[in-house]
Amino acid sequence: MDAAAIARRMWVRFEPYHDVTYFTPESRAATDALGCKGGWMGYFGMRAAPLGAVDAGAVTELFYSFYPRMVARAIPDAWAVAPPSGYLATRLAGADGALRRMLGDDVLSGPEVAEAAELAGAAAELAPTEGRPIAAANAALPRPEAPHLALWQATTVLRESRGDGHVAALRDAGLDPCQALALFAAEHGMAPEFMQQARGWPPQEWQRAADELVERGLLTADGAITADGSRLSRETEQHTDDAAASPWSSLGEERTARLAELLEPLARRLAERNEVMRRNPMALDAGALLAR
Repeated sequence: MDAAAIARRMWVRFEPYHDVTYFTPESRAATDALGCKGGWMGYFGMRAAPLGAVDAGAVTELFYSFYPRMVARAIPDAWAVAPPSGYLATRLAGADGALRRMLGDDVLSGPEVAEAAELAGAAAELAPTEGRPIAAANAALPRPEAPHLALWQATTVLRESRGDGHVAALRDAGLDPCQALALFAAEHGMAPEFMQQARGWPPQEWQRAADELVERGLLTADGAITADGSRLSRETEQHTDDAAASPWSSLGEERTARLAELLEPLARRLAERNEVMRRNPMALDAGALLAR
């Protein structure tokens, strides 16, 4: 298995552990208790908090997929509700609650999770952060004492490092945020209206992006992805995997394989129990994970 294939294999295993963040009932309850006005304020506040009290323009650029006005409805107002440190504590509390519900205290306190936390933490320290601001900000945070939360922190660094690299790959491919979403929706058979609503893009902006993709030969006039569109999507994913391979090459084959072994049952159980993975548009297909 080549380095890029290993990077993708590991992503499928660590992403579900990170994905208890932001949209689970526990996270929403935690941000509601903090005083957030709606779930999106909680999301933007929690995910942006490692960066400090950044403005809406920075969040829009770094997160990449959201319509600017959607971000501006939450940022900077979120920082009037609580400082970034408050959101950091809140997202950790939400992740803790979701993990306890879905995996159980017996699993989270077991030796396997502690071992996974050590290995994932070592991989996170090796994850590239140069030119990857969200990853770098998360990597600078203190490691939680509880092993299951240390594992969550490590998977978050790995996820954001990969995500920052994916944004770079999209830019290299000449895909702006709305174009990237439109191509993704076409590739995965998602209704455009669903993706528009999920990321706040108005119909006219979506149509503009679709028309430009048609002009490039990436979509057909009726919105289906073309062979060139599929090829560009595969190339973008390949570049993302290539750029995410270094932690696993540095960690070594034996320790990487052991971490994959430890994460596999956690990922499967979380994919079964985390409804967010089925209703939130994301690159990782929970159904495919369960079918493995």
